[in-house]
Amino acid sequence: MVSLETPLCDFDLPAIDFLLPGVDGKTWSLQDCAGEKGLLVMFICNHCPYVKAILERIVRDTLELKSLGVNSVAIMSNDPSQYEEDSFENMKKIADSAGFSFPYLLDETQQVARAYGAVCTPDFFGYNGKLELQYRGRLDASRKETAEGEVKRDLFAAMKQVAQTGHGPREQIPGMGCSIKWVD
Repeated sequence: MVSLETPLCDFDLPAIDFLLPGVDGKTWSLQDCAGEKGLLVMFICNHCPYVKAILERIVRDTLELKSLGVNSVAIMSNDPSQYEEDSFENMKKIADSAGFSFPYLLDETQQVARAYGAVCTPDFFGYNGKLELQYRGRLDASRKETAEGEVKRDLFAAMKQVAQTGHGPREQIPGMGCSIKWVD
């Protein structure tokens, strides 16, 4: 397992369209996922300890963001042949057991992850209502272990600001996670 940090936010970079199958049986596009005030695109997977450490917080924060007009979508781009836990069947199980209120999509060709420049799981891309990038940072201070107590909710605060103003904070702390498992 290789740990990586996300790059700095490339402000106003437009979101890239996609057409991916979801665990709900639907095929989703960027426009299907977008909210009136913004969209949070999350590259996650099932096996990563960084994702496991914050999964409950992701579910909590995305639900709260939805009430602010910011929708969310999770995309799994790992090669499942390297980790059975990342299979499409297991994606369905995780989405159901964790109570995802957002689409969970499979990027089997990994073209979407490459187009976005995703490097790790989790990797968060926060867009405003015009689908311009405003946040590329961490969820909170958690790493492979859940941060203790009431920590600052970096992603939630940033996306709340995006919903209210259309702009993300200039100061952002990079996210960290396991490298995406690319197909050889």
